[in-house]
This record gives sequence, structure tokens and C-alpha cells, in this order.
Amino acid sequence: MAKSKTQFVCSECGADYSKWQGQCGECKAWNTLKEFREATGAAARQPNFQDDKRTGFSGSRSQIQKLSDVSLEEQARIPTGMGEFDRVLGGGLVSGSAVLIGGHPGAGKSTLLLQTLCHLARQLPVLYVSGEESVQQIALRAQRLNLPMDALSILAETSVASITETAQETRPRILVIDSIQVMHAPDVESAPGSVSQVRESAAWLTRFAKQTGTVLILVGHVTKDGSLAGPKVLEHMIDASVMLESSGDSRFRTLRAIKNRFGAVNELGVFAMLDVGLKEVKNPSSIFLNKSSEPSPGSVVTVVWEGTRPLLIELQALVDGTSMGHPRRIAVGLDTNRLSMILAILNRHGGVFTGDQDVFLNVVGGVRVTETSADLATLLAVVSSLRDKPLPKDWVVFGELGLNGELRPVPNGLERITEAAKHGFRKAIVPKANAPKKPIEGMTVIGANRLDDVFSAWADV
Repeated sequence: MAKSKTQFVCSECGADYSKWQGQCGECKAWNTLKEFREATGAAARQPNFQDDKRTGFSGSRSQIQKLSDVSLEEQARIPTGMGEFDRVLGGGLVSGSAVLIGGHPGAGKSTLLLQTLCHLARQLPVLYVSGEESVQQIALRAQRLNLPMDALSILAETSVASITETAQETRPRILVIDSIQVMHAPDVESAPGSVSQVRESAAWLTRFAKQTGTVLILVGHVTKDGSLAGPKVLEHMIDASVMLESSGDSRFRTLRAIKNRFGAVNELGVFAMLDVGLKEVKNPSSIFLNKSSEPSPGSVVTVVWEGTRPLLIELQALVDGTSMGHPRRIAVGLDTNRLSMILAILNRHGGVFTGDQDVFLNVVGGVRVTETSADLATLLAVVSSLRDKPLPKDWVVFGELGLNGELRPVPNGLERITEAAKHGFRKAIVPKANAPKKPIEGMTVIGANRLDDVFSAWADV
């Protein structure tokens, strides 16, 4: 009998190592390496599933071909019926693709899929495999959400061999596994949820999807401390990875594309959790903006670019005298290191000292800002709170800050300004390179090269 090969996999980034070590050399995380035994023998020899005319994949040996001979015909998409879900996926589901939907327990992953599948099942065959909940629990949820229950096929099973055998008989177009952490592959000597089982089970199911043209949707759980290795390991072998996020006390959910071979990365979809399930938010900018009638100090509206569309969000800053030896820098929804850099630029090139102040920054609505276009808005929010001077309510600002105090342009500047004008904003402070050549109706655009230009425009109010 062949001896199994032991590896150690990082639960944070999925990097492989031949022996255990305290720190991962890729992501620099400590104590995240978990033992993983590669399957050999029967477990490693996965079956070749029956070929299907719907896809070019087969179980036979691959043939060499010229790049110019490859068909460039775009694959037909399967719309899910939810516009925000389709946006994140890049236009819909693709035959033969593997999609991972991750998120913390209770975020709404199963609810989103159940709503989508109940309507899709009326148009094409769908198989929902549940390894955690009983079929009665799922039926009760569907009844509570008033979903059509007459067309969706459901199976309670945790063996990937039995699942693929059943799928070969029923030939579904969409196969959902909820969740991959409880699945187990034959002859893998480890408990479900371990790195070995998650990787082998996902490889088994992905092979089935590629060879039969079935859309495979895997549900993955992420614990609060990030100790589970499954989702990070899976991201290397699937086609698209999307994350359903929630702020805990908010009824809004954001669906973000982390990896997508068929669409834009970092695309964002917004949903509202109601008593009838998840409802898509057609105009997400409106839910993140302050509805108060009077402007408040420390509040600034900016425009960020999420995937393929602009999104208006509100930044709030609170600057207060510190009572400790070291001032605190706390940012929710924004990188704390970038906040420290912006405060250093403000001190050096803006003449505003915050070394004896605690600075708290929050992105309203639970949105996570990852791009640099919010630099200028962050700086002005801090100054507004420190001086107790609010910006006019109809102002919007965006721009990247350089270490020399200059404003650098950001992509899609015209689209950002146009989106702000649609929501009633009348003045925009942007980098001079992003100022439009033609005037925008109802919008006054101020192009600034340095921080001095921004402060001068603000002082003229």
C-alpha cells in the first residue's frame, strides 16, 4: 500500500510546506499551519465521469492545439433572477464552473441560494445537496419565505461519491453543496472539515463539474478567528469566489467577488435582509448616505469604485483629545495604516497637528473601502471634526494623496462625478487631472493640485 504524503497548509493563505513551522512564509501569520495528508491509491484516482455535450471537458487525454484554433465564442450565461447576484458573478452562472460562496455563519448564504434555486428550478434541473440541515428544515425555511417548492430537488448526503453518482443519474444543470466543510471523500483518513477532506472533496466535485458541464456552487463557512483552512484552500481550485458579509447589527448584506475568472474582481452587490428573505438593493448609494437635514462636523461624502460601478459612501471622523500616553488611531472599514499615513501628510503639508488627539474613523453602512480614492475625504473628515467645521451638505470629494501633499488622479473620475450629480450633489473637489473638460449640468467641479488648493476652496465657503 502506498505511503501517504504529509504536507502542512496555511489556514490563512493556503500555502503548502513540507514540514511544520511557526510562521507562514507567505502571509507572515503565526501558528496557522495545519497538517494535510495527500490522498494516494484509490482516493487519488478519481473516476472519469461521463462526457457531456454541453462542455468541452472530458475524461480522456487532452489534445494539444494552437492558441489561434481555440474557439472564442462566449459561453452562454445562466441568469440567477437576482440582478445584484448576477452583477457579482459577471453576468450569471457559467456551465462547468465552480463557484465558492463564503461567509460567517448566519450571514445568509443558504437563504440567498435557496431563494435563487427555487426560481431557477422551474426553468432547468437543479440539485440542492444539504449536509448540515435536514430536508425538513430547508422545506420550512422555503415555506417561511413563500418560495415555490414544487420544482427544486433536494438531497441530504455528505459523501461526494454518492453525490456524484446521484448527479450522474439525474443530470442537473446546477449542483449546490451546502456546505463543503461536512463533505467527505472515500479513503481519506481524516474528519470532515479538515484540510485533507475539504481539498479532496472539492477536487472530486470540481472534476465532476468540469467533465459534465454542471454548474457547481460550494458553500464555505468562515469562523470569526479565521482558523478554518477550507475556504482559503478552495480559492486556488475554483473559478469564482464570492463573500457574503454583514456587520452583525445591520440588516444589509454585501456580496463581494474575491476571485472571478468570468467577471470583474471586487464587484459589489448589496442586499437587505427582510422577513421574506434577501432583497436586492437597486440603488445602494442611497442607503449609505446621511439623511439628516443639517451638515455635521466630521462627515464627508466620497465616491468609491466597486467593480464596475460608482458607489457613494459617507465617512465619519471623530477627533478628541487623548487621555493616554499614545493617541489612538482606530478605523472601521478603512486600513488603519493608511489612516496613519494620511495624518502624517496632514501634519507635514497641511499644517494640522493631530499627535495629541485620538482619531476615530468609520465608514457608514459597514462598507469596506480598499481603494485610495477615499484619501482626500478621510483627511477632510479629520480636519472637519478637529475644527468643528462641517463641510456643506451638497459637497462630494475624492482623490488619492501623495506623500508630498499632491492630489493624484483616480480611475473613472467622470463616472464618479456624474453619479454624485444624480444624487443631488452640487460641488465636487477632485484632483485636477480628473476634472471634466466639459461642464456637467448642475455640478461645479473644483480641480486641485495640492492640499493648499483644497483648503482654499473650503475657506471660501
